[in-house]
Amino acid sequence: MSQRRLYEITGPEREHFLQGLVTNDLKKLKDGPVYAALLTPQGKYLADFFLVAQGDAILLDIDAEIAEATIKRLSMYKLRSDVTITPSEQQVYCGTGPAPDGALADPRHPEMGWRLYGARSGDDGSDWDAIRVAHCIPQTGIELTPDTFILEAGFERLQGVDFRKGCYVGQEVTARMKHKTELRKGFVTVQIEGAASPGTEITQDDRKLGQIFTRAGNRAIAYLRLDRAGGDMRAGSAQITLL
Repeated sequence: MSQRRLYEITGPEREHFLQGLVTNDLKKLKDGPVYAALLTPQGKYLADFFLVAQGDAILLDIDAEIAEATIKRLSMYKLRSDVTITPSEQQVYCGTGPAPDGALADPRHPEMGWRLYGARSGDDGSDWDAIRVAHCIPQTGIELTPDTFILEAGFERLQGVDFRKGCYVGQEVTARMKHKTELRKGFVTVQIEGAASPGTEITQDDRKLGQIFTRAGNRAIAYLRLDRAGGDMRAGSAQITLL
């Protein structure tokens, strides 16, 4: 589990402000945490985060490595909006065991457990890489990088994008990928027979098909050319099978 930073977004226009920027529908906040992304105008990934309604504020829960740049980007969009973004004193504690009082379900997948906001940080020692690999859940800074298109990263399956909410930054490209094209590339879970570390290229008949990212046991998250995947795929000397 990555290090996190939390920010409070306050002001009467906080929901309207975010609604025009992020990939998911802020109306869902009444039902629990919302997983969303901020994109470039060209539809490429900039950041992913959780949004949580807390009274008169929206809590933004984000990976520490991209936090500062993301807050600067949000502040750039703020203009005259009656919105204030400030660091929160809260921490986040995550786990997959019995949920403590006040814990909120991770919206991406039931196996990702829960998130508890308060004074405690860290996690319960769950094998997050094994869970992510089993369910092909990308992580900030590993699978999710500035070259990523969120549909290739599975954001629709992970409840991270809404196609009925209206406009947001990067919406046109994302909607076109959804409705007018068939994804030819994307993240998938593969089985590995042999030694192949993250970063190893996946090939077929000497043609590059993709790359291994997170590995857990004999499985891994890989980025693949889906229109060519299958047959004799290899990563170095290891045999790769699409699951």
